[in-house]
Amino acid sequence: MKAVIDRFVEEYAVVLVGDDEVKVDIPLKLLPKSAREGSRLTVIFDVDDKGTQQQEEKITKLLEKLKNKKI
Repeated sequence: MKAVIDRFVEEYAVVLVGDDEVKVDIPLKLLPKSAREGSRLTVIFDVDDKGTQQQEEKITKLLEKLKNKKI
């Protein structure tokens, strides 16, 4: 998916994403150092199945810990 940096506001870049130009504020520290107003970006979202499973297991363990906690 393509995006373009519209402008910078404090510690964020206002990025217009996709054909509909959805506005997203991105922290500057997440962008390449060479990024400027008007820079075109490529945005990729992938699902990390293994990471998702690990997160679900972590949440399950925390919920069990809370359920078993005696008040």
